[in-house]
Amino acid sequence: MKYVFSDRISALKPSAIREILKVTSGGNVIPFAAGNPAPEVFPADVIENIASKILRQQPVTALQYGVTEGYLPLRERISEDLKARFNIGREFDEIIITAGAQQVVDLAAKVFLNESDTVICESPSFIGSLNCFRSYNACLKGIPVESDGMDIELLEKALETEKNVKMIYTIPNFQNPSGYTMSLEKRKALYELALKHNVIILEDNPYGELRYTGEDLPSIKSFDDEGIVIYAGSFSKVLSPGLRVGYSVSPAEITAKMTVGKQASDVHSPMICQMIVDRWLAECDTAEHIGFIRSVYSRKLNLMCDCLDSEISGFISYVRPLGGLFIWCELDRNINMLDFCKAAAAENVAVVPGTAFMASESDRTNCFRLNFSTPTDEQIVEGVKILKKVCEKF
Repeated sequence: MKYVFSDRISALKPSAIREILKVTSGGNVIPFAAGNPAPEVFPADVIENIASKILRQQPVTALQYGVTEGYLPLRERISEDLKARFNIGREFDEIIITAGAQQVVDLAAKVFLNESDTVICESPSFIGSLNCFRSYNACLKGIPVESDGMDIELLEKALETEKNVKMIYTIPNFQNPSGYTMSLEKRKALYELALKHNVIILEDNPYGELRYTGEDLPSIKSFDDEGIVIYAGSFSKVLSPGLRVGYSVSPAEITAKMTVGKQASDVHSPMICQMIVDRWLAECDTAEHIGFIRSVYSRKLNLMCDCLDSEISGFISYVRPLGGLFIWCELDRNINMLDFCKAAAAENVAVVPGTAFMASESDRTNCFRLNFSTPTDEQIVEGVKILKKVCEKF
């Protein structure tokens, strides 16, 4: 049978990251391409004990259908924590539990985007979100990312000239892939521009807890008194990505529409996973665990930066991230990035070409993304040495 696929799915291309990971999935490959947490930071014993206790004490609740909005104790705990620590959430806001922060992006797109509507996003930006917007046949308008966040002048121009702008998508903390952090001044300016132009902000914050240097900055959602910000959070980077537990904080009217959208997708997020996260928040010293994660990743970041500086500083430049999982490297010459990454893969080092993260496929970049959380220390040292050899070939 000849299959006739929808225009929507036919227009999508596989994630370049996932394709690279498949090609370089052998045991000898140095994984600079992924963005996975380090295995040593998983509290596996703690999760095992919590899961066992839940199945002994509340087996029916854990294994039965739940409400689409999510497990109520978890929603209440998240709400209290966000308000207390980050001033996130107003009386008009509600929370829905999702299958990771990626589903928040999908539900927001489903709720707000009609075909040919425009989403303004950072360029480069997270490929998973870009492909999500593309799947709804949205137009993407990329705004260059500077070391302190989105170019505000170009953002203002885009809001004034682009047609049917519905949403601004941003990762303000340790942005994927650039690692850059948006300044407080730009966060406030972005909010005021969105308010002026009646545009929703989708603030994606999967890496917010992973700061290694400096003080936390207020989220855009923290000064949302007008109800224009959808805030996406996740436990993937601080507990486990395999649990697939994320959440959205948004005005009740938006949350209600997202709930309907989720009902048509997966009914609800798995109850046992939500209950594990809830018990973990209630019973464990989460601050100590996050502190441990930060210490591991900070050391890995320092090691990778030291290796880059000593081995290939003559070939690349980069801005040292204040947190997160990624370093954005810019080569000192015009090179076909796909060829560069293929050459690295041939030497068993997986890196991601910067072109995979651009809002427009026609946009060119001499950058590639490195991840330091997944590889071991030995792999970081060896992998950067191999990248030096690859750079010398070009």
